[in-house]
Amino acid sequence: MPDHLPPTMPLDALGVRLAARAGRLAGHTSSLAPGFVQGNLAILPAALAGDFLRFCQRNPKPCPVLGISEPGSPHIPELGLDLDLRTDLPRYRIWRQGQLVEEPTSIAHVWRDDLVAFVLGCSFTFEHALMEDGIRLRHVAQGRNVAMWRTSIACVPAGPFAGPMVVSMRPFSPADAIRAIQITTRFPGVHGAPVHIGHPHLIGIEDLSRPDYGDAVEVADDEIQVFWACGVTPQAVIAAARPDFAITHAPGAMLVTDLRNSSLAVL
Repeated sequence: MPDHLPPTMPLDALGVRLAARAGRLAGHTSSLAPGFVQGNLAILPAALAGDFLRFCQRNPKPCPVLGISEPGSPHIPELGLDLDLRTDLPRYRIWRQGQLVEEPTSIAHVWRDDLVAFVLGCSFTFEHALMEDGIRLRHVAQGRNVAMWRTSIACVPAGPFAGPMVVSMRPFSPADAIRAIQITTRFPGVHGAPVHIGHPHLIGIEDLSRPDYGDAVEVADDEIQVFWACGVTPQAVIAAARPDFAITHAPGAMLVTDLRNSSLAVL
């Protein structure tokens, strides 16, 4: 079974979800369903949902909320009518007491009536806008997942949720870096403008060749590293909070919604 469909496969959002639901897609979703909004996933017991919502509101750069489910419901109709949060992501992570215990392709076997799901904006949306403008993304060209690191940037805490911001990095020429900043600023609902440029050690990243999540890419001597807040941040925060039970997406394995990227542009 292939773990990633070819980027050229002409799947729309529903097609990607159905492929994941059928077990034909278990890898990352970067470059799939161009033009459709992709989202990070965090699922928590209802008793913790209020604290987590406040955490997202206080940290909108890494945790921009696109949708929230009703307790016990695996559906968020405003993100897609034929959408099942239990099966429609390529891969999930199950956490118990802050420890990663399983990475299944379905969470139907652990779904509970008290679970609340949060779908958060993902940088794959602004990546599509960058590529439409002719800016090349090295990890996409190489068929890799974007590189991500935990940083020394502290998130604003809420209840038990506190911890480091996770960032994703893309290298650019100086001219493309300027253009990338201009373009991503138009998309605050999917992380918006970068949080850091160059000098990774200033945000606690000591080795660009060893990302905490995703795949490393080469950075040429004449390129600038540009860092965006990342929706994997809840995974670091959940690990630190150590709730009895939680579910997230596996890094890079996103929920593809029926929303159009253009609907999130503010200009």
